Amino acid sequence: MLEELWRQSEPLPLNFNHRVRRVKNIMIPMRDGIKLAADLYVSREFLSRQGLPVVMEYTPYRKDEIDVIQRRYVTYLPEHGYLFVRVDVRGTGGSEGISTDEYLPLEQEDGYDVIEWIAAQPWCNGCVNMMGISYGGFTCLQVATQAPPHLTSIIPVDFTDDRYTDECHYRGGLMRKYYDIAYYGGFMVAWNALPPDPESSGSEWAEKWEQHLAHNEPYMLKWYRHQIDGPYWRKGSVRSFPERIKCPVFMIGGWRDGYPNPPLRLYQALEVPRKVLIGPWNHAFPDTAIPGPRIEYLQEVIRWLDYWCKGLPTGIMEEPPITVYMQHSQKPVVDRLDTKGQWRAETGWPPPGGSEASLYLGPENSLCSNQNDQGRDDFEYKADVGVSGGLYSSGIPFGLPGDQRPDEAFSLVYTSRTLEDDLTILGWPRVEIWLASTARVVGVTASLCDVAPDGSSHLVCKGTLNATRRDSLTEPSPLTPGQIYELHFDLDCTAWKFSRGNRIRLVIAGADWPNIWPTPDLCTNSVYRGPEQPSRLILPTVPAGGSAEPPVFTPSPVPVQRHSDSARPPVWEVTRDVLSGRVTTVIDLKSTSRVNGNTVLERRSKSSFEVNPENPAQASAWGRHVKRIIRPNHEMEARSVITVQATRNHFHINIDLEVRINQATTFTKRWMESVPRVLL
Repeated sequence: MLEELWRQSEPLPLNFNHRVRRVKNIMIPMRDGIKLAADLYVSREFLSRQGLPVVMEYTPYRKDEIDVIQRRYVTYLPEHGYLFVRVDVRGTGGSEGISTDEYLPLEQEDGYDVIEWIAAQPWCNGCVNMMGISYGGFTCLQVATQAPPHLTSIIPVDFTDDRYTDECHYRGGLMRKYYDIAYYGGFMVAWNALPPDPESSGSEWAEKWEQHLAHNEPYMLKWYRHQIDGPYWRKGSVRSFPERIKCPVFMIGGWRDGYPNPPLRLYQALEVPRKVLIGPWNHAFPDTAIPGPRIEYLQEVIRWLDYWCKGLPTGIMEEPPITVYMQHSQKPVVDRLDTKGQWRAETGWPPPGGSEASLYLGPENSLCSNQNDQGRDDFEYKADVGVSGGLYSSGIPFGLPGDQRPDEAFSLVYTSRTLEDDLTILGWPRVEIWLASTARVVGVTASLCDVAPDGSSHLVCKGTLNATRRDSLTEPSPLTPGQIYELHFDLDCTAWKFSRGNRIRLVIAGADWPNIWPTPDLCTNSVYRGPEQPSRLILPTVPAGGSAEPPVFTPSPVPVQRHSDSARPPVWEVTRDVLSGRVTTVIDLKSTSRVNGNTVLERRSKSSFEVNPENPAQASAWGRHVKRIIRPNHEMEARSVITVQATRNHFHINIDLEVRINQATTFTKRWMESVPRVLL
């Protein structure tokens, strides 16, 4: 049967890797009759086998425009004895049906059906695995909760287990600002409006496309409507039911990714064989991620798959289950390629020998090991604080934090004495802060920083809390001005060594802009400290060395360069209008890639975010996303333009979609909605 697959296949584009070929647009039936489109990759080296294990990727990111040179796993897995199948979720790409939101229960049921259909094919030996990054990582976990009988293992990369607390939409009960408009939420409006591939869709091409155009909806409107936690967010959050996952799980994440919390949290909750690998990476696969060191992670993936699918003694399950990169202090350069540090392994979680160390907020901006006399420190809410903290990473390939001192100038800052010994932390730092405000709605950010002898301040990790969600993410309540509240919240999970001679710093502010929408009211906030209100920073300390020897990784073979050195460098620009006081962040990202000899893809995302620190209620955001598919004498283009204008009580949202064929407008649609702010 594998030989028959090979006869049905076509060469990969651009004469790339003649050993691997692709079977285009296999239509897989769902239980309701809808068919999902899949591409299958097979290597000629294994055609004599009766059947092979399969690795499946399940996303809405259009299988027909994949860059097989950049996505190395597409050919690497087949060359190592696996079939690789990439599937468009319902209503996207070449699949039938409609797409009205992400991670719907129906999408998860479809994933179950795809797995069981694949397992029943003569070219599959009955072992089906899932692997994917971001959306594809989420679907790994979500489909696994459906417990398909033939799902052998999953490998989620850069994923979340909780769609409200750790996603690109909300954090700590505050709404994220820049990301959905600058990137994901906006480009999905355009992507989902593009047609299926005409070469592989056949006579159903027009019907599928018309169906998508007529019925697909922007996901963003639903995210704005659901501003508190609840059933909408729980349906795709495996954190609520980890016991439903029955197969082995290999989780890969990054400390500078937008999802640093789920891997170790889910590791502790799962009851199946599992492993965790966390590097210093942003939202990218470990062979291309910045900052490095980058590793040849696909070797580890094959060792995992060979153990669970073929029963080979690869040794991967005999190694420590947790491997993380312990970061060290260095100059906080936003465009650096690598992070100083070393790999560390642990035999379990919590890590053996771990404890907690408390540093109390003290007088004269000090951070002390002992409590001091009662005191109070005030700070004015500045809505543009956060520009030094970097950009939330969940797809944008740049945005590392820089020196924190520009933001610290408008924040409350508490700094320890110079360390006489190294201090190593692994896990979740957290804060307990007693706070009063003159406003009813207040956002609080807490940043843990490493201060070098030259005074530069390197962001280690950050946490945020909407103080109206202090007791509940589902039932918020406003603050009473002047009343003191005890706030407890975690900072992001991290691994960091504070070196002897450096200092530890806690920075408290009322904003994280442009990552988060500013709260509407100007205010003065007061932080209380001392025996009656012992505000403190709690650090998850661990021994200097891990509880096991870490594995040795092969360096990545993929060359990378700094973003600023590329031929078309992205734009990340912050400006301040001196007369009006308005602060604007502009992000502009362009890319071009060749899919095959006849097809070129062009993408551009440009966005602008504005806030006036004297009137934060009227912050605004604008984003334009263009995706263009260029073929001989046939240019398809979809563009979305999103504008969100905030007021004290509402978000006014306008989404425009335009589809063009050879510069002629063929389809337009608009969505307009005013959404009340729910204590945001």
